[in-house]
Amino acid sequence: MTPLIQLTGITKTLKGQSEPRTILAGVDLTVHSGESVAILGRSGSGKSTLLSLIGLFDRPDGGQYLLGDRDITKLSERRSAALRSAEFGFVFQRFFLLKHLTAAQNVAMALVNGQGWRSRRKRKALVLAALEQVGIGHLAKHKPPRLSGGEQQRVAIARALVREPRILLADEPTGALDTETGNLVVDVLRAATERGCGLILVTHDRDHADKMGRVLRLNDGLLAPAPQRVPA
Repeated sequence: MTPLIQLTGITKTLKGQSEPRTILAGVDLTVHSGESVAILGRSGSGKSTLLSLIGLFDRPDGGQYLLGDRDITKLSERRSAALRSAEFGFVFQRFFLLKHLTAAQNVAMALVNGQGWRSRRKRKALVLAALEQVGIGHLAKHKPPRLSGGEQQRVAIARALVREPRILLADEPTGALDTETGNLVVDVLRAATERGCGLILVTHDRDHADKMGRVLRLNDGLLAPAPQRVPA
């Protein structure tokens, strides 16, 4: 089976400082359909940089990036933007919701660009299905100020899922949430893989990471399986 994502020898050096600093020193990563992967690492280790490269917001300095069977290592910005819209869903620590719009309207914003024409009825059905998928269909008409932090994050996840992405990228999505709410959000993300999308979760929280199918650690610019935890 062809992987969704295959990174081989990916390198990235930050050059905007007095001394160039290597962030990624030859990262290899393969993710298949329906697979969930957690990436752990200390602050500044390059986790968000790696996610930015995978999500086509940035380019690697070296190595190869295959999306399916396509080599997209040196894709133009215009084509990268189109592919980002068509293939990826993004969830961040900040929710980036528009406070004057309802939950449903916030989710519908994801269908505006790059998704082709859809009837109003079809858009509404997709939005409600995405909200139901994350367990908050009953809050569709509520605006963000009336929602808890966890509910707002689930709106953000629904916004990422409504475009039916092949790959879901989540960058510290529970960082602003309490433990119980964070666990619910991670469970929602994990459940999204049941329809076949791949999930890459960047997190500091080992408990959340352990809910994924694989746990990797980024250290000294390289990815490796995280050491197993010793049972208490």
